[in-house]
Amino acid sequence: MSLTKPERVAWLEKVPLLRGCSAETIARLAEVTGELEFVDGQVIVQQGQVGNGLYIVGSGAVRIVAGGNELAQLRTGEFFGELTVIDQQPRNATAYAVGRTTCLALASWDLVALVERDPGLALNLLRELASRLRQADARIRD
Repeated sequence: MSLTKPERVAWLEKVPLLRGCSAETIARLAEVTGELEFVDGQVIVQQGQVGNGLYIVGSGAVRIVAGGNELAQLRTGEFFGELTVIDQQPRNATAYAVGRTTCLALASWDLVALVERDPGLALNLLRELASRLRQADARIRD
């Protein structure tokens, strides 16, 4: 993927999590995110390990698995790894690359600093967490 900073800004502006965030927040994200590439089946994050960041799928896809059950398949623009950033607890699922996959990685300290400065980012994160909780609840009830 290897994006330049202006390309990264343009790409980040399209990520649903970042809708409504300030231009300053997007620019800062473009500076502090790192690009990581994975091959098909490669573990990106491991259930039970303490993590230190959030990942945004840049290309390819990511399969989220917990306890042998597939919870989700994430596509371009979707994110994972936020829970460990918020509560500093071990990861509750393993993320696997599906095909050749590129992710933008955001360190927990950078995410926390941005959330503290940009209420739009905090609100988007809360909305997504609520949506995921409702989806999990619906799966349990079915």
